[in-house]
Amino acid sequence: MHFQQIYLNCLAQASYLVGDGGECAVIDPRRDVDEYLQAAAAAGLKIRHIVETHLHADFVSGHVELARRTGATIWIGHRAGATFPHRDAHDGDEIRLGGVTLRFLETPGHTPESVCVLVSEGGRPLKVLTGDTLFIGDVGRPDLVAAKGRTPAEMAATMHASLHEKLLTLPDEVEVWPAHGAGSACGKNISQARSSTIGEQRRLNLMLQRMSREEFVARATADLAPAPPYFGRDAEMNRAGAPALTDLPAPRKLSPAEVRRLQEGGATVLDVRDAAAFGARHVAGSVNIGLGGMFASWAGTLLPFEGSLVLVADAPAAVDEAVMRLARVGLHGVAGVLEGGVGAWAAAGGALQSAPQLSHAELATRLDSLLVLDVRRPGEHANGHVPGALNIQLTELASRLGELDPRRPTAVICQTGYRSSTATSLLQRAGFAEVSNVAGGTAGWIAGGHPVEQPAAAS
Repeated sequence: MHFQQIYLNCLAQASYLVGDGGECAVIDPRRDVDEYLQAAAAAGLKIRHIVETHLHADFVSGHVELARRTGATIWIGHRAGATFPHRDAHDGDEIRLGGVTLRFLETPGHTPESVCVLVSEGGRPLKVLTGDTLFIGDVGRPDLVAAKGRTPAEMAATMHASLHEKLLTLPDEVEVWPAHGAGSACGKNISQARSSTIGEQRRLNLMLQRMSREEFVARATADLAPAPPYFGRDAEMNRAGAPALTDLPAPRKLSPAEVRRLQEGGATVLDVRDAAAFGARHVAGSVNIGLGGMFASWAGTLLPFEGSLVLVADAPAAVDEAVMRLARVGLHGVAGVLEGGVGAWAAAGGALQSAPQLSHAELATRLDSLLVLDVRRPGEHANGHVPGALNIQLTELASRLGELDPRRPTAVICQTGYRSSTATSLLQRAGFAEVSNVAGGTAGWIAGGHPVEQPAAAS
């Protein structure tokens, strides 16, 4: 058997290639499909089947394009309501690839149509591809279909049955290979590990410990962060099948005058450079989401889905990468790229801004005069933060600007300086006059031995 996990760090997303006898299946392909074609060719396999474990909400799948390029059959759970050519997967259906069998297990809970794929060889179950049903250390969120008439509690109860009646009946030695790792918004406490076993998860996964269904539902539905706004749109795009990347228009090169007109007309100028380059100087009013981090998910979360985007980058390769990664979350509205970058903008007399990059030593000397805004998640903030820091996580910043004084000097901090640079750009665009980004973030602050504040323990 040929078995390969293909992991995409920026979306914390795993897809799989499984095959034998000259044929293979690809499970949960991402939007850009060339890597699967190359991997199959390198292994001497033809892609005959494509499996979607569910309608993904956090990325746009490449199932339709991959099928068009290979002639493969797409399989998806029969409750998906998919409108592209496909075969409905029912419990017990099988795909045979040489001596390898892929058997579908219906496991609703994360979504109604969710399936897992049990991989056997010679009649012996070896691996189970669990999609977003079972993660390493966690289970899938049950709240992403609430708008479709099912409550999170109803979905969590269904998830409990799927786990205990299907997955936990498998032998302990069966390997667990999920569709996401740590950093995905599809779970709450996903481990950094990318695989495990049923036995290990039975022992260590807190959501699989002995508890009543009612207790499981309470745990699964507690402390759920709001789903990113693009999740619903991406799920519907996957239900219909997304257009091929090659069908999307290439971004035009835009002069500074054209960029100015587009920006005045409501387009978002998206600067994809790193925090230091953005901080040195940037197009006034632009938003910074650097390619060096989880660019696609933050773009999907923070940028308007229907609006036009103008890219600012420091190299043509960065533009190509940005366009592809935006497409991975369904953002297709790239009107063009600023030709010549910030240098051309400055030469044409365009308005510029800068965002000072504060060192930890500088921050330490100015704590009494600055508002320190921590844009990490509440749990991160609670684990230790700069003394006196106000916590408003990045996903809530736009809706909570009224809690801040735009006239007060503000230093923005996150864990490493990535999210805080984005937050700095949003504050500047909103009219905050004196904003700086803390380079190196809270991780560097703690490593440097600076004082750390934590909430008082409950008595």
